[in-house]
Amino acid sequence: MLKLGLTGSIATGKSTVLAAFAARGVPVFSSDEAVHQLYEGEAVGPVGRLFPGVIHGGKIDRQALSAALVAAPDRLAALEAIVHPLVRARIAAFLATAEATGAALAVVDIPLLYESGYDYGLDQVAVTVVDEPTQRRRALARPGMSVEKLATILARQTPQAEKQRRADYVFDTAKAPAVIEAEAAALIDRIGKSR
Repeated sequence: MLKLGLTGSIATGKSTVLAAFAARGVPVFSSDEAVHQLYEGEAVGPVGRLFPGVIHGGKIDRQALSAALVAAPDRLAALEAIVHPLVRARIAAFLATAEATGAALAVVDIPLLYESGYDYGLDQVAVTVVDEPTQRRRALARPGMSVEKLATILARQTPQAEKQRRADYVFDTAKAPAVIEAEAAALIDRIGKSR
């Protein structure tokens, strides 16, 4: 089974590309979705102890956590030390299950793949990119996003050009959804023929 990592900077269309693979029956994993689940489950206690006041209704309030991180950016590493190993364990379990079911390809969306420096055992990497004005417009349209928060996020992320240089495949998500779907289908076919 080919293990394909999918990464890209904020608001570059990772979810769109992941959905295109899923629509073709490829097993997919979203790290963002895993974090959402963890913030409603096993990460609540440890994160709540690190950031008092971010638990509402028994879950981590992502807006409150984001505000806490803006106020204390030096605590981000401690948060990542809690969350990242939990996500990595879920990725490993997902890949093992996909392989056991005989999948030829599995796609794992890892937004901070290059930044983490962690070896996930991936075979290849696809990167999403988009022009800067589109990226900015998409990001600032998100709930709770501000110019300052976006600047903080972008400062932590590897530049798009560097991600593109390191990737095996690139998806420009400024293209029409049908084009992105066709490119995902072509990649699936190419991988299938090479296995």
